[in-house]
Amino acid sequence: MFLDVEARNRQIARPVRRVERDPGAEWDPDAWWARIPAVRTVLDAGLDLPAGVTFLVGENGSGKSTLIEALAQAYGLNPEGGSRDAMHRTRHTESPLGAVLRLVRTTGGRGDAYFLRAETTHGLYTYLEALPGSPDWDLHERSHGEGFLALLERKFTRPGFYLLDEPEAALSFTSTLSLMSRLAALAEAGAQIVVATHSPVLTALPAASVLELGEHGIRTTAWSELAVVDHFRAFLDQPDRYLRHLLR
Repeated sequence: MFLDVEARNRQIARPVRRVERDPGAEWDPDAWWARIPAVRTVLDAGLDLPAGVTFLVGENGSGKSTLIEALAQAYGLNPEGGSRDAMHRTRHTESPLGAVLRLVRTTGGRGDAYFLRAETTHGLYTYLEALPGSPDWDLHERSHGEGFLALLERKFTRPGFYLLDEPEAALSFTSTLSLMSRLAALAEAGAQIVVATHSPVLTALPAASVLELGEHGIRTTAWSELAVVDHFRAFLDQPDRYLRHLLR
């Protein structure tokens, strides 16, 4: 077991209780990122972050990655992935949102924290393997999914604050189930995890909170009510109904 029994049984408060706009920060209300309805909801009203696992779900452009990158920056993590100390950088593509937000934290130590982004893992692997005495020298020698799960096992090990951006992009169906098991164990031990995802499989994790992002802003919803679940279910039930329109 990667988490000891004592840690599992200990009641640990969530590291981040709320994210909201810093009243002293300067920002442009007409900037592209500020016009995303979900982002504007956070800027105008703030957002309480539940304990355990929280999924951010929505279509492309709904603000999932923008919000999770901003959470990473506001927490002091590298927005391209890694820990607080990760120094790698490729091309700056993140919005300034992280500098506009402030996190309302639970008093006490900050604990472990890590951010994994599926689209920047190649650069993160390269950075990690070049560190002196790195235990992560083998990540590029694994498949994309195997490397992703190996890094998850090494870095997501104790209660803390963890962020994942579209992890299902690297994973097969079976590997996605392995990720679900790990997230459940971390949450049981007291970790707080926020995941941006399109996966109807991953979001089925019992006891997780699901926030759906869209033109409405942000709303709490049940897994069975997610649009992505309806779409996948309908497609798998009758793929021909979709394909006959697409493949004329």
